[in-house]
Amino acid sequence: MDPRVAVVIITRDRADDLAHTLDRLRALPERPRVIVVDNGSRPGVADRMAARFPDVELIRRERDEGAAARTVGVLTATTPYVAFCDDDSWWEPGALGRAADVLDAHPDVGLLAARVELAGGRLEPVCEAMAAGRTPARPGLPGPPVAGFVACGAVVRSRAYLGARGFEPGKGVGGEEQPLAAALMDKGWELVYVDEVVAQHRPSSRRDPADRSATATRNDLLFAWRRRSPTGALRVTARELRAAARDRHRLAGVLNALREAPGALARRRPVEPRTERRLAELTSGTRS
Repeated sequence: MDPRVAVVIITRDRADDLAHTLDRLRALPERPRVIVVDNGSRPGVADRMAARFPDVELIRRERDEGAAARTVGVLTATTPYVAFCDDDSWWEPGALGRAADVLDAHPDVGLLAARVELAGGRLEPVCEAMAAGRTPARPGLPGPPVAGFVACGAVVRSRAYLGARGFEPGKGVGGEEQPLAAALMDKGWELVYVDEVVAQHRPSSRRDPADRSATATRNDLLFAWRRRSPTGALRVTARELRAAARDRHRLAGVLNALREAPGALARRRPVEPRTERRLAELTSGTRS
């Protein structure tokens, strides 16, 4: 077992998808410690997983805590690094060892964004954007800097993640990455894209793409209004309004964000100037 890195998975009511992922993780040469946080699944779902995979650590939560439940897994892991999975994604053999080597060699890197592949070797859209708009790596960094990532293809330095307070509560799953990326950058950590570290993602048939799209739109707008500069917030708002004009699911996300706008603006705390520059300049994984 590689003692440097653990895998944390959040899941809810997708036992079959999770079983496939756990079988893949069991076969990895790194033999990582695997921690599953069950986000309030229906009765019996977590019991099925526990019976089939007694070697996997299971943490049961009474309700759906969304992406924020990953923090429970990071606290439990106590390893220097944590790789995130969804219950429908897994890491390629050797990827976790390579990620740990990169983080060992670069103590200023707080998060490594991996190459996330879909069926047939296609890139996840966020990774495609990062690869297409790749900024040359600065001296001393192991890859090009980024300002966003895909959660199921991220390896974090536990100390950096916890110092940035992890994924924000109340965000659900979908577009939850940007606040964490900004918080890490505010703390002075580097985020880099490393193409040689590979994760696989096969979106579950039990996913609701419409719900996820609405959630991501809502999260993008609330983050922009609460943390971005006026110029950055206006740019994100204009982008989402254009998209909402042709996509009713994103329109639902805009309406949800508007309902929460007063609370977001009351808690407005702009990111550090350096972070705002990076959000404006770098490929941040935002949707077109």
